Amino acid sequence: MGEAKRRKALGLMPTVHPFEAQLEASGEVTLVRGPDDAGLTQTIVDALRATQSNGPAWASEYRTSLLLSGAYHATLATLEDVEAVPVPGLRRITGELALGPQQMSSEQVSIPVDGGAIRLREQRHSFDGTRWETLGAPRSPQQVMSVLQSNAAFSLQGESIGQFVAEHWQAGRIDIEPDPPAEMLEALEEVVREWDGETEALWAELHRERMEDRAAPVPLVRRSTFELRRPAPLQNPLGGVFAIRSGVEFIPMMEADAYSLDGETWASYADPDAEVDGTHLPPELANIFDMEMVGVTVHADGRMEWGEDVPEEHKERIQTELREATGAGNAEEWAEWTTQMLRETYGDELTVLEAQTLPVPVAVRLDLPEDALGDPDPLSQTFMESEVTFDGEQWRDLFDDVPPELAAFLAPAADGSGEAQLN
Repeated sequence: MGEAKRRKALGLMPTVHPFEAQLEASGEVTLVRGPDDAGLTQTIVDALRATQSNGPAWASEYRTSLLLSGAYHATLATLEDVEAVPVPGLRRITGELALGPQQMSSEQVSIPVDGGAIRLREQRHSFDGTRWETLGAPRSPQQVMSVLQSNAAFSLQGESIGQFVAEHWQAGRIDIEPDPPAEMLEALEEVVREWDGETEALWAELHRERMEDRAAPVPLVRRSTFELRRPAPLQNPLGGVFAIRSGVEFIPMMEADAYSLDGETWASYADPDAEVDGTHLPPELANIFDMEMVGVTVHADGRMEWGEDVPEEHKERIQTELREATGAGNAEEWAEWTTQMLRETYGDELTVLEAQTLPVPVAVRLDLPEDALGDPDPLSQTFMESEVTFDGEQWRDLFDDVPPELAAFLAPAADGSGEAQLN
């Protein structure tokens, strides 16, 4: 009996279900052929939908593969150059769902699923659904580096969404600060589990690899920081992107990673002898309290007020960017922005039904880091809301209790006694 037959007879070989799936740039996944079992079919579709790119990430992935394969010879330097490269709207992937013991190859693209893994083998693209083309595999490392160096567009980055710190306990719990956008929470938790290890064995193995010590004690909790960005026009393989989920790039800030053996005392992966801040804040956020800030009052009608600490040369830019960011001067956009701001500030403390609308502040005070005024990054990424007024006279501190004007929207108290009380 051959080795393969012997392993199969002993139950050491996985059960394999070949499939072919068609993907659309919108994220839609359809199985062209595959297993008859509806449950297995759904497993394949769900895994592809969760892990394969769509939208801007789809275009970025295709254009990158086109360049690295050597099938496109023009030089791309600007965003306009990149966007001029046509992108097909259809992709077909062949692969197999393997259930049972796995023997993985480093050359094999594999997606873990419950009970096994999905192995991806080939993909083809089409503009019209009739003619399908296969891109060649990336060329030698030397040729890849040549492509990266000759196309300046590989240095372009997508818009930053923010940085988030995740504390991942070996038992499975994940705490994230600050709160990520709701639609990105599940994907961020998935990436954190993949980064730290989803099983007890992987958790220990990945930790010890970071420590370069097979005998290193296994931590109780690990802390990692991820920057989330919109997809770059091209995916630079040297850019540090760990994963792309839900059309978002996840970039680990490895220098900030830490671990704890007891959940209280922290050690740094990058510098085991360094003293690690026990808070949940990354260095950029922890240092914000030491920054020199300037205050700007934004009124619903678009007016701005600022003190003498705002340099004259920056006032026009501040006015333009803050109006755009807050919707000031446009009643509908201002109401939408302030409602979102109040909900994000008070979170679960408020209960807002679909038919209800929160009171709209007539003005909001913002704090901007003084250093950011001369920085080319948008001010919308740096300002912090500090106070609001609903009547133009009484100002409410956003870091204090819920304003009385929102009392009608307070969630019930935890003891079930009705509305929570204002202090």
